[in-house]
Amino acid sequence: MLIDPSSLATLGGALALGGGLAGASVGIAKAASAGVAVLSEDRGQLRNVIVLASLPMTQAFYGLIIMILITSNVVDKLPATGGGGFAVLGLGIMAALAEFFSAAYQGAVCASGISLLPKTRGQILTNSMMLAVFVELLGVLGLVFTIMLMSMLGVM
Repeated sequence: MLIDPSSLATLGGALALGGGLAGASVGIAKAASAGVAVLSEDRGQLRNVIVLASLPMTQAFYGLIIMILITSNVVDKLPATGGGGFAVLGLGIMAALAEFFSAAYQGAVCASGISLLPKTRGQILTNSMMLAVFVELLGVLGLVFTIMLMSMLGVM
């Protein structure tokens, strides 16, 4: 075979991790940028800023879980022929996109909540976290769907 299926699968896992890491970086940067502005107004909001700014980080862990599952469970089970490697690569791309966009947009939601912390004296924290969880759900679904589809392919 011209392209080794295990190499394609490993690339899919690496892309899933890369998407999670990149999305988390973008999301944290958005939220932390708003946090810096808020802290210049009210230093007492540091704890709340840290909580909201760190939420997009979880998608990096979801990408890591996907990569570990692919490299430890899937790569060895792929047949030498057929499209199994391409299928796992496709799943890695899907997971990368899910984790990237979930983290990036969760950062935007958290930035909005952070910007209102001084005005509400911190009372917006819980509501902001609840709204950020909706965006987080898409990252969780990216992880769950990837695992489910790998199982349906028979490589998990």
